[in-house]
Amino acid sequence: MHTDNLYKITPQAPIPSGFGHQTTAREALGGRDLSGKTAIVTGGYSGIGLETTRALAEAGATVIVPARTPEKARASVAGIPRVELESLDLINPASIDAFARRFLDSGRPLDILVNSAGIMAVPLTRDARGYESQFATNHLGHFQLTARLWPALKKSGNARVVSVSSGAIRYSGIDFGDPNFERKEYDKWIAYGQSKSANALFAVELDKRGYSSGVRAFSLHPGVIITDLSRHLSDDEMRAMGALDEQGRRVASDPSRYKSPEQGAATSVWCAASTQVDGMGGVYCEDVDISVVVPDDAPIGPGVVQWAIDPEFAERLWLLSEELTGVKFTI
Repeated sequence: MHTDNLYKITPQAPIPSGFGHQTTAREALGGRDLSGKTAIVTGGYSGIGLETTRALAEAGATVIVPARTPEKARASVAGIPRVELESLDLINPASIDAFARRFLDSGRPLDILVNSAGIMAVPLTRDARGYESQFATNHLGHFQLTARLWPALKKSGNARVVSVSSGAIRYSGIDFGDPNFERKEYDKWIAYGQSKSANALFAVELDKRGYSSGVRAFSLHPGVIITDLSRHLSDDEMRAMGALDEQGRRVASDPSRYKSPEQGAATSVWCAASTQVDGMGGVYCEDVDISVVVPDDAPIGPGVVQWAIDPEFAERLWLLSEELTGVKFTI
């Protein structure tokens, strides 16, 4: 718990951390012992989520990994110590509430929440409420989950909430007038970009609101990694990204551009547990450091655009998220 209730904005600029593009999740922890800590990692059984789970657990944390089908996830996490599998479907509000209730009933504080699960560039699908599936899963589901777990985060007194965003923030900010593509034509990349900008803006407002309860929030771009997240992309789309070899396999060919899953998890783990960011929050990170701010029309590359970290947009998104989910934080 903070005795100083005056919130100070963390500068959106590199520390610098001394880490970089090729740092692995294990290296990003800097030897920190997480024994006695409890973490939840959504999507923690595949891709960068799995490597986030592995790094936190091997450092001593107990990691709860929620999955839509826990039996499928079991093989992925086999051999990783201190992992508990749970059931959760982020597009189903009742499933979110049930998962959170089970965790709260355990009486444990929650020290780390990594909101890593997501879907990307999917055909237009809507949830039971009529909400566009990428916005509903990637942002609204995690908004509701974090709200429901809030008592356990406060109980920690020194918790971190990490939102895995993406460089796709460049594709779109939030369309506050039509976030669910009810009037405009659906574009899978615009929708994905909007959901990832929402992840970044959520961290801005959550950090401000959670500070007095000892909860800090971060968002991050993990880098470009070939994982199951690309399952909805065609081979032609993968080839255009330089991620399809001559045998038709989806592989990362250029290490200067692509990261391994272990490297992709590094910034998540750094935000979640590194002592380098003690006392900081509300910032967008990449390559295991705080990102620089770049102009809105800058070519796609390193850096964060202003619309993804704008405090006024962050507050508007918070109010919209409360309205769409019917969920309020008990801060």
